[in-house]
Amino acid sequence: MDQTIALIAAMIAGGGPHQIATINPEFVMAAQQHLGFHATLEAATLAVPDGTGLLYAARWQGHALREKVTGIDLTERLAAESAQRGWRIFLLGAAPGVAEKAAAALSERFPGVVIAGTWAGSPASAAQPAIAAQIRAARPDIVLVAYGAPAQDLWIRRHGAALQIPLGIGVGGTFDDLAGIRPRAPRIIRRLGLEWGYRLLRHPSRWRRIMTAVPIFGWAAWREARKHKDEW
Repeated sequence: MDQTIALIAAMIAGGGPHQIATINPEFVMAAQQHLGFHATLEAATLAVPDGTGLLYAARWQGHALREKVTGIDLTERLAAESAQRGWRIFLLGAAPGVAEKAAAALSERFPGVVIAGTWAGSPASAAQPAIAAQIRAARPDIVLVAYGAPAQDLWIRRHGAALQIPLGIGVGGTFDDLAGIRPRAPRIIRRLGLEWGYRLLRHPSRWRRIMTAVPIFGWAAWREARKHKDEW
């Protein structure tokens, strides 16, 4: 995480537009079918692994990644840094009222954090004039976008430069987590990389997404690693 923050500091100091993608196994699988999403992830200034499965996949291919950098952990660290460095953070997305609750939670936990603004908005074209007005008035250093993938990442790539956003980061369901709408898994579960099991127990209806993120991705990653090993 320290390395990620150092890179973010350099991005903000150097001006934008920059984009960070917090990639999980679902991103990888979706990008195989969505060429625009694939191109967006490839073009991102920085991609960080938001999922234990990516750590294993990288290891199987001989590339050690140090740690996960999840959307919520990164958001909380950015709030702490904002309180020290004065970084202006704008929260965009989620259901109406959720970004405000998330901002309040961050302000309570990290006194001094600079919340430049909040707005639910929508990735739909009709919502863009209002979003643009809010962001231009707020002059943020960082815009955290919680539209879910691929919408959030496509939005950042499409609008980041025009809105002069130094850094845009897609953070998925982070605002829901911060607002207490979606409880996080216990710390021990997160450390063991078993958040998928916790989510399956709490939300059985999400089994298709979890199947994509765990066994299907795991099999595809292992098969790809074996193929490269055979080529070597």
